[in-house]
Amino acid sequence: MFYDLFSTAAAVAAGLFVLFLVGGVLRLTGTVRYIPNDRIGVVEKLWSPRGSVKSGLLALNGEAGFQPGLRRGGFHFFAPLQFRVHIHPMVTVTQGKIGYVFARDGIDLPAGQTLASNAAVGDFLDVRAFLAGGGQKGPQRKVLREGTHIINPALFVVMTQEHTYALRMNAQEREYCERMREVLDERRAFTPVVLKEVAGEHASDQLAIVTVQDGPALDRDELLAPDVGNGHNSFQEPEAFLAAGGRRGRQERVLVEGTYYINRLFATVEFIAKTVIPVGFVGVVVSYTGRKGEDLSGSEYSHGELVPAGCRGVWRDPLMPGKYAFNTYAGKIELVPTTNFVLMWQSGASGSSFDSNLREITLITKDAFEPLLPLSVVVHIDYRKAPMVVQRFGNVKQLVEQTLDPMVSSYFKNVSQTRTFIELIQSRSELQAGASVDMRDRFLAYSLEFQEVLIGTPKPQPGDKKIEDIMGQLRDRQIAREQVETFAQKQIAADKQRELNEAEKRAEKQAELTASLVDISIKENQGAASVKAAEKKREEVQALAQGERYRQEAEGQGRAAAIRSVGEAEGAAIAAKSQALEGAGADKQLMQTVMLRLAEAFETARVPLVPQIQLGGGGGAGDANAFGTLLGVMTALKARELGAGRDRAV
Repeated sequence: MFYDLFSTAAAVAAGLFVLFLVGGVLRLTGTVRYIPNDRIGVVEKLWSPRGSVKSGLLALNGEAGFQPGLRRGGFHFFAPLQFRVHIHPMVTVTQGKIGYVFARDGIDLPAGQTLASNAAVGDFLDVRAFLAGGGQKGPQRKVLREGTHIINPALFVVMTQEHTYALRMNAQEREYCERMREVLDERRAFTPVVLKEVAGEHASDQLAIVTVQDGPALDRDELLAPDVGNGHNSFQEPEAFLAAGGRRGRQERVLVEGTYYINRLFATVEFIAKTVIPVGFVGVVVSYTGRKGEDLSGSEYSHGELVPAGCRGVWRDPLMPGKYAFNTYAGKIELVPTTNFVLMWQSGASGSSFDSNLREITLITKDAFEPLLPLSVVVHIDYRKAPMVVQRFGNVKQLVEQTLDPMVSSYFKNVSQTRTFIELIQSRSELQAGASVDMRDRFLAYSLEFQEVLIGTPKPQPGDKKIEDIMGQLRDRQIAREQVETFAQKQIAADKQRELNEAEKRAEKQAELTASLVDISIKENQGAASVKAAEKKREEVQALAQGERYRQEAEGQGRAAAIRSVGEAEGAAIAAKSQALEGAGADKQLMQTVMLRLAEAFETARVPLVPQIQLGGGGGAGDANAFGTLLGVMTALKARELGAGRDRAV
């Protein structure tokens, strides 16, 4: 039993030894080789009856050297001592990355060509077909996308972001691959071009400018390669791009949002911001490229040409507010405001982005003052005339600084010379109204719409005290006027205060005032009643007086008639007596009659013949009385009588 077990163990050991010995012999002779399934085997023929490779790198006709075919996983049998198998990993490109291929053998690149063409041969898996079909050596235009690729590393060097897949590179090849990797890393070539719609490294407001590094050169005077359509799938298919007539250089077509697997050795990209035309502006396109267009400005416009869109020059139709994927290397967009904007001639102040270099206007008045005049001008540009403004002046800022500033300054300098400084201050509104009218036509000549001018207060230049003195005098005058007005208002206020006090006192005495008013009313009523009674009494008295007057008139008339009759009788008697007496007898009769009438009068009036009280004694006119009068009459008659006697004696 023990002997049998020992015999069996000895047999197994002998078998293992034989197998080990046979395996070592096979390995040393290269007869059998095992290749893992996740690797590939590159076969190298050590000797061949056909000799070595005469040209090229790979042995395509059974010569000694690297063979075009690869061996996959498993056991492989070879002729002893003739072959060597190099185990190599498969080429793996991770997801979302790009792999670059460099061919170590093939046809040399012609002059002017940067990358190897893959138009005829684009399959890197079949080495024999690649070399036989005219594949070119050097970096290839075609790139590898994500996945695992069975590529012969003896012919192709594959670079991914993680590894460089190659077999037996010499020092020169390693140096070249290092430089190539530096270029790829600098261009971030292993990552596709990604333009996202969300915020990030390349936000949605960005676009990509493409510069192609291969293909025919641009024609003379061309700045950008013209657009050849999108048959090349946004530069992701270099052969299709070149077949469509694409040129090397910066491209007119741009890339917008999306992911683009572009060979960064064939074309580089540059990220720029999209052009945003805000509301209240239009964009006038000045194109540097394109065909020569027909002038659309009209015969009356002589400041340049306006061309259709897509032509070289200033486009006639401006871009409306919005966001545009505009290639800034193909031209520029001048923003022209379409809403009212303010230009301020004032240091340290700005009404828009166009007046940063404007300053106050230096004036010279009629009385030789030199004040500084700040002002603001409101301007509007018709969006349809915006291309004309750009064609004529370049941009709005140059229009303001090179045309509007000299024109406005000259106008106000001319006006200021006709006014004194005080007149300039006091007639500001008049000056402003006149400027609004005069400057409107001037602005229309430059395709502008003048809206309004706002003139500020003239101020002195730094260090000038004379203007301040004038202003001080004007302020003193105004203060005096205000004081007069204040005193007048105070007087009015005092009068109102007095009226208020009277009203308050009247309110306090309202009860008494009401009672007194009632008393006054009563008195007035009583007075009115008394007046009525007096009027009735007066009427009665007037009636009685009228009756008495009628009675007295009748009585007087009777008495007058009687007296007249008596008088007439007495007159007749006296006349008869006078005739009888004649001469002295007549005078005596007259005296007797007078004395009789006087006696009757004294008796009727009861007046004493001699006054009871006598003042003075001078016999003047003031001492006359009835008695004196009587004596005077008698004396006169006596004198007359004596005179008549003397006449008769003579």
